[in-house]
Amino acid sequence: MHTDPVTAPLDRDLDRPISVAELFTIGIGPSSSHTVGPMRAAFDFAQRVVGQGAPLPVRVACDLYGSLALTGRGHATDTAAILGLAGWEPERLDPDAAPAILANIAARGQLLLAGHHNIAFADTDIVFHPRQFLPEHPNGMTLTATRADGTTQAETYFSIGGGAILRKGAPIAATNVAVRYPFTSGADLLVLGDTSGLSIADMVRANEEAWRTPAETDAFLDAVRAAMSACIDRGIAQEGILPGGLRVRRRAHAIARGLTGDVPGSNPAEVFEWVSLWALAVNEENAAGGRVVTAPTNGAAGVLPAVLRFYETLVARDTSAKARGEGARTFLLTAAAIGMLYKKRASISAAEMGCQGEVGVACSMAAGALAAVLGGCNRQIENAAEIGMEHNLGLTCDPIGGLVQIPCIERNTMGAVKAINAAYLALRGDGSHVVSLDAVIETMRQTGQDMRSQYKETSLGGLAVNVVEC
Repeated sequence: MHTDPVTAPLDRDLDRPISVAELFTIGIGPSSSHTVGPMRAAFDFAQRVVGQGAPLPVRVACDLYGSLALTGRGHATDTAAILGLAGWEPERLDPDAAPAILANIAARGQLLLAGHHNIAFADTDIVFHPRQFLPEHPNGMTLTATRADGTTQAETYFSIGGGAILRKGAPIAATNVAVRYPFTSGADLLVLGDTSGLSIADMVRANEEAWRTPAETDAFLDAVRAAMSACIDRGIAQEGILPGGLRVRRRAHAIARGLTGDVPGSNPAEVFEWVSLWALAVNEENAAGGRVVTAPTNGAAGVLPAVLRFYETLVARDTSAKARGEGARTFLLTAAAIGMLYKKRASISAAEMGCQGEVGVACSMAAGALAAVLGGCNRQIENAAEIGMEHNLGLTCDPIGGLVQIPCIERNTMGAVKAINAAYLALRGDGSHVVSLDAVIETMRQTGQDMRSQYKETSLGGLAVNVVEC
């Protein structure tokens, strides 16, 4: 019988500055924790063992534990690990090319480890351990290389959310990065804003200068915005059945054709239908393994793009393209600041927090970001982010069949609409409120710790066991 694992906190440097480039990454679906993270871990392992020179490995095995095993096939964790071992990273892999790469590996019974060293490989080299959780984190995997002389090398990795990974036993990399406005809490942000007179977005923009020039940061933000927008448009253009066996039909294309307004917003009764459409389109693309932006995760990838499209299409449509572009940067910088707080003070992994840590966090980020571009002050932004999470507390993650489809796709539409509502509620006040963002983040963390593991991305409870697959 499955029992709840007892986990020990991983060694994380909570004071380490986080860049927007770490929070938003352009990768592939369907899951940041279960696809992107394992691919990065396998890539890292392959580079390490091949880089050490002779004797080179002749075989590599991958053991998946806990949540990575329970929903691994539905989340494509096994194929992600194979692709990572073969030298592919999520940022560089063309999702359309992946099936052919995998088919070639299966047909040959071999893969090019790290992209250039040939080894034997079979499906049996990926082993699932669904009833075994590693003590440090629900998303654990161990990669083992056997060398020509019979010696072995094993490394354990943890996929901790948003595509980020940690290698067990590896010292936290020392950093000399010193940002201008260091913060680890919402309270810090408000005090820094009062002292400097800057908005949250402007403080984050200044902090990014520790990593790159302002022009480079703008170029990165523009690339994220473009990727989000392209994902919406690509999702709307597609039709058919999503992969995985549930036979979930793509709906975005038909919904778009059924909306009556000549342009989004021309029929006021359809405003939220457009928002839902945009979120739906992104998460249908994610479920199909397409190119998405982790924002802050793949499972919640539709919330921020939908709310950003709402701002650009319905709120700022009469402004210049330059003004909309700058508004989008402000939106993303503000959202990033809020996401950083959740990463530092709790987690954005559904395997740790349930879906409150994914769609809930995305809703909070989008709410604060929208409040910012609508002219809200820092306290109104913080209030909007708090409202966005407060009404997602306790949200479980129980994907049917281990697929990022039901309830995940529709849940993003709810998160996007809720974020817009939260932003406008906050803007109706003066920024003062009873529950702080820090308090709601801590409540989310405690709720996630108390939540039984069957409701945290394991497909062992909730809808996953109460809906018959057909």
